[in-house]
Amino acid sequence: MSTVSLGEDLKSLIRNVPGFPKPGIVFRDLTTLFLDGPAFRRTVDWIAAEARTKKAEVLVGIESRGFILAGAAAAQLELPLALARKLGKLPWESVKETYTLEYGISTLEMHRDAVRSGQPVLIVDDLLATGGTAAAAIRLVEKLGGRVVGVVFVVELSFLGGRAPLKGYPVSALVDYTSE
Repeated sequence: MSTVSLGEDLKSLIRNVPGFPKPGIVFRDLTTLFLDGPAFRRTVDWIAAEARTKKAEVLVGIESRGFILAGAAAAQLELPLALARKLGKLPWESVKETYTLEYGISTLEMHRDAVRSGQPVLIVDDLLATGGTAAAAIRLVEKLGGRVVGVVFVVELSFLGGRAPLKGYPVSALVDYTSE
C-alpha cells in the first residue's frame, strides 16, 4: 500500500474535535486510530520503515502521543527509545528547551544520557502544527550531540506552515490536512 493510500485510510479513523483545547481549534484525536489494531499496526510499520530507511539508531518520542508511536516502533526495531518530556517530569539530570506552541509557551526536556554524540536519531510525534514542539526536540537532540536524520508525524496540518521551523531536516507525515 502506498503512503498516500495509507494516509487516506487513516484519515477516516481520526476524530475531529472542534473547540478543543480552546475555541477556534479543531483537535485531531488519534486515540480513535489507536483503537483500530490493524490501522495502528500499519502506522507503526510506516514509522519503523522510516527509521530503517534513515538508519536511525534511536527513536525520540515527544510527549505524549509520540511516546506511544515511537515506543511501538522502537520495540519492533529493537532500538532504544528516548523521551522528550514536559518540564518537571524527568527524575535525573536533563537539558531543557523552551518553545512557542500554537496556543501558548512550553518547555521540553530530555535526560542528559538519552542520546549519544553522533548517534542518528529519528524524532516521532503524532501531529505537526506550527512546528515549535518538533523544533525544540531537534534542538534538544543536538544539544546532546545527536544527529537528527528525520522527523515523522502521523498528521500534518500543512495550512499552519509547520515545516518552516524544521527546514533542513527530512520531514514525513502520513495524513495531511490542507485546511482546518
